[in-house]
Amino acid sequence: MNPTIAQVALPVPLHKTFDYRIANEMPVVGGRVRVPFGKQYKVGIVVALTDTSEFPLEQIKPINAVLDSAPLWTPSLYKVLNWASRYYQYPLGDALATVMPGALRKGKPAVKDREKCWQLTEAGKEQPLSALTRAPKQARVLTLLRQGAMTHGDLLEEELSAAILKTVEEKGWIEAVKEQRAKPWQQSYEVVEDKPRLNSEQATAVATINANPEFACYLIEGVTGSGKTEVYLNLLEPVLKRGQQALILVPEIGLTPQTINRFKRRFNVPVVVMHSGLNDTERLNAWLAARDNEAAIIIGTRSALFSPCKSLGIIVVDEEHDASYKQQDSFRYHARDLAVMRGHEENVPVVLGSATPCLESLHNAKTGKYHHLTLSARAGNALKTQNGVLDIRGLYLEAGLSAPLIAEMRKHLSRGNQVMLFLNRRGYAPALMCHECGWLAECKRCDAYYTLHQSSNELRCHHCGSQRPIPHQCGSCGSTQLISVGVGTEQLEAQLETLFPEYKTIRIDRDNTRRKGALEAYLNAIHNKEYQILIGTQMLAKGHHFPDVTLVALVDVDSALFSNDFRAPERLAQLFVQVAGRAGRASKPGYVLLQTHHPEHALLQSLIHKGYDSFAAEALNERKMAHLPPYSYFALLRAESHHSGEVEQFLQQARTVLDASPIPEDECAVMGPAPAPLHRRAGRFRWQLVFQAPNRKILQQRLTMALPAIRQLPLSKKVRWSLDIEPQDMS
Repeated sequence: MNPTIAQVALPVPLHKTFDYRIANEMPVVGGRVRVPFGKQYKVGIVVALTDTSEFPLEQIKPINAVLDSAPLWTPSLYKVLNWASRYYQYPLGDALATVMPGALRKGKPAVKDREKCWQLTEAGKEQPLSALTRAPKQARVLTLLRQGAMTHGDLLEEELSAAILKTVEEKGWIEAVKEQRAKPWQQSYEVVEDKPRLNSEQATAVATINANPEFACYLIEGVTGSGKTEVYLNLLEPVLKRGQQALILVPEIGLTPQTINRFKRRFNVPVVVMHSGLNDTERLNAWLAARDNEAAIIIGTRSALFSPCKSLGIIVVDEEHDASYKQQDSFRYHARDLAVMRGHEENVPVVLGSATPCLESLHNAKTGKYHHLTLSARAGNALKTQNGVLDIRGLYLEAGLSAPLIAEMRKHLSRGNQVMLFLNRRGYAPALMCHECGWLAECKRCDAYYTLHQSSNELRCHHCGSQRPIPHQCGSCGSTQLISVGVGTEQLEAQLETLFPEYKTIRIDRDNTRRKGALEAYLNAIHNKEYQILIGTQMLAKGHHFPDVTLVALVDVDSALFSNDFRAPERLAQLFVQVAGRAGRASKPGYVLLQTHHPEHALLQSLIHKGYDSFAAEALNERKMAHLPPYSYFALLRAESHHSGEVEQFLQQARTVLDASPIPEDECAVMGPAPAPLHRRAGRFRWQLVFQAPNRKILQQRLTMALPAIRQLPLSKKVRWSLDIEPQDMS
């Protein structure tokens, strides 16, 4: 007898499922249904089929529509998602909605729309390109299509706009056709690029991992420029040969263009990309290509981890230490940790790669949980970089630049090389001050100063996003003597154009790379040596290959040396190594300079003279003595409201609930409530409670017992609160 009731997980902030009567069509567990919820309809996931309910059958609303005839996820991935919902203490319905493409959340069919393709007409084949010298984009369309038909999306990726394609179509040179279903990629798979010879460490890493196609976790610690990507490419070869798929996670959208090109050049297989820059249709098509094994290689940022691969063979997490793998709002999962979990469930190897592995991964490697592989030599004939510290105490600074640094830059530029300056601070200056009375332009909604953005003539708060025009007078005394305080990338760019007018300067940060394709265009220009001086924030610090950059300078490291966040030294060390890795990646020797008022600082000395390994060993020892992660586990209960007292009272009550748990107090610690480091943001007062346990099991037991009671507190409905398991950001 068929079941009569479906238990449905809905995208609502409730830790429960809802019963619905099966009307006509039978739903499937793991598939979507549309159901009535209050006065509206919602799309949810069926988690169980049953005959029993706590409510009489006649009171249970029927399912409005069954949207899927098969589960959205494979059984192993669905199991990982259920586990993640429990571990991160996040409602299952919300978690499942978060990880599915937006089009599926809206109830669209889980089938691929055959994309529009463009091909040349007879007139287009005969059109001479020499007649289009004044229309290079149109000539580019014809050149590309002379190699064969291309999809609309692929042409747009070649920096051609829809308007250009329409113009060429109106001229009768190209015509639209429906995309033909391609034959399986496995039938024509081959390696289409000559492979460079691996050094002994690379060969050992590849042989070790390829020897076992089943689950194991491998940490590849490779110095910057040691050829980790080449190792990944060699690992994919037997996987693709078996007809299986590879999932490659990268930390940021900015790192994907060159990564994609490396994989496309090596293998003639379909590659799909998944990141936040895709629209709903593009994302759904990539997701479906992974599900149906039409894509051999899936490359993406953290959410790509949830792509339902039909035949997964390997998972690679590049730059595994990167903080962007941790989702910072709503479903606060860590993609690196879930990648290991997914690899275990799918029984495939997981490879974590980094020049600066996070201390948690190093600890797992040292305790034997992960296999530790090392690449200590730079690939090819790249030379090891030299490191130096510039003591800027008492020196005059021009927009943050000291005279010795300017002289060093001039020396490298005069030899025809490129120079890169790193400053992790967007805008013109971090504050605007009155020269007469000392007034500072403060955000009215946050405990923070406005950042001055000269190029757009406005003040912006980087915490809540509010903006206002630059004032002409002081908000306190009325003086017009307003000056900028500190240095941002905009000011650095302006100063360098004055100091080095004979060289071209380019700034790469989040402000000027918002436009689609902008970052890729800038990177191509840098590779073509159109720019000699590069200025960048963290966006430029990792993953990019600049063979002509011989000098890298960190303009300001002091702000990162002194912080109340226990992870700050680790992040600075990682940043230093990553930034230093941009220098001397070809046959030219690289030089790295740090400007600081504290040249004697132990962290800087350890990094420069002994390297990241020595720093990591010291840092792990300090963490062990202080009972900090990875030697204990944290949960952060954050709450915010327009009324500070209300939040503090709620967290005080939450602490009482946690303290009442039967687990012995000496095994756990509850700290707070205390104001968050940024106490007020976007008009809300923020407080937090930190819970610490010696292992994950105790952490989960204590929270699972306490959370139902915390949710019942009257104030829990009045304040906005969230729980972050193993938080990466304590601010």
